[in-house]
Amino acid sequence: MPDSLVVLLHGVGASGADLMPLGRIWARTLPDADFDAPDAPEPFDGGGPIRQWFSLEGVTPANRPARVAAARPAFDALVAGIVERHGFAGRLDRVAIVGFSQGATMALDAAMRGRWPVAAAVALSGRFASPEPLAPSPKTGFLIVHGAADPVVPATEGEHAATALRARGLAVRHHVLPGVGHEIAPEAMRLAGAFLAERLGAPMTA
Repeated sequence: MPDSLVVLLHGVGASGADLMPLGRIWARTLPDADFDAPDAPEPFDGGGPIRQWFSLEGVTPANRPARVAAARPAFDALVAGIVERHGFAGRLDRVAIVGFSQGATMALDAAMRGRWPVAAAVALSGRFASPEPLAPSPKTGFLIVHGAADPVVPATEGEHAATALRARGLAVRHHVLPGVGHEIAPEAMRLAGAFLAERLGAPMTA
């Protein structure tokens, strides 16, 4: 029986299968964890079999938070189904959510709004787009990793999220990787894997 669950959230114009290699890598240090990488609910604006969490057509800094909010019901239903299917309903202290790019935006929103008080929330190259009020659980550990040379989502977005968390007295680990673009670089994989192993290490037994 698995002792923890890691939910992997892909970026826009991708699919869950794109992130499953991360699960195979991190399983080396979390051998008893389940990994699940769902496809986002919405078809990609550009067509094809790929998906998105919300549309980027005509998106602006002003309307992006509303799009994130509109995506919450479908997101929550999807994650709830995964959590229940793997046997972690009522055990969110053994669950982590990891997102890349648009998936990271959704992961941050889920944890920073307090809807998903999971053990860990990891944002890789994500944009912080959650409007107030924010109510993150003090039991959730946050890791934010961003490439300094990201041409798609500026590294300042990660700084924005880290600042918002620290303003609420929460600990957050924030790394900016020199020379890295919009990608999950090997160092980002290493940092995230170590963080997940720390947050989801084998639970203590009496």
